[in-house]
Amino acid sequence: MARLPRLTLAGYPHHIIQRGNNRQPIVLDDVDRTHLLEGIRTQAQTAGVAVHAYVLMDNHMHLLLTPQTADSVPKMMQALGRGYVRQFNRRHERSGTLFEGRYRSALIEAERHLLACMVYIDLNPVRAGMVAQPEDYLWSSYLHHAGFRRDDWLTPHPLYWALGNTPFARQAAYVELVRAGLGERQRVEIGQTAHSGWALGGADFVADLQKRTRRRLTPATAGRPRHAPQPE
Repeated sequence: MARLPRLTLAGYPHHIIQRGNNRQPIVLDDVDRTHLLEGIRTQAQTAGVAVHAYVLMDNHMHLLLTPQTADSVPKMMQALGRGYVRQFNRRHERSGTLFEGRYRSALIEAERHLLACMVYIDLNPVRAGMVAQPEDYLWSSYLHHAGFRRDDWLTPHPLYWALGNTPFARQAAYVELVRAGLGERQRVEIGQTAHSGWALGGADFVADLQKRTRRRLTPATAGRPRHAPQPE
């Protein structure tokens, strides 16, 4: 069965996962991580994409983005793939592909899931056992959201701004959200929708989205059940 086209609509948050081909590392050291972040920043600005959150893992990355146009995210990810992979291959004296062919993407209902998706992304290194606390990991947006560092290229979503009337209040509220963590059901739902490409939101949200696209937004109920991918 042919794969569905990615769902990309302007003005909605999108949770993106890009993995290494065959789960191979996409970064080997901090120089690579710096290059990859610079590529994300540059290509997002060029394509008209607001980046709300990110994490760079060894063999994949998560991004939370809002595009200005329907083709902003594809343009950004294509340009990032060309530029970063060329740089990575040259630096490490290798050739060939680095990223998995298709990045994964889920359009999310902001009011229900945006802050939870930020928490999911910023807790990724803790779930992976790389660090004990999110503030111990340098390569995610947590240090920015929690007030330990300023990443000027990130765009706070209005729902993050609504966490408090001052920067300190917003940062403290976000730290508490991360400290509380996510329930297992919510964590699995965020991960699986991104891997599968389905919309993440309530029934009314999905029904409204369906009026804007001919692409199917939820899994078909008939037929043989498919194995759900493991969230990362």
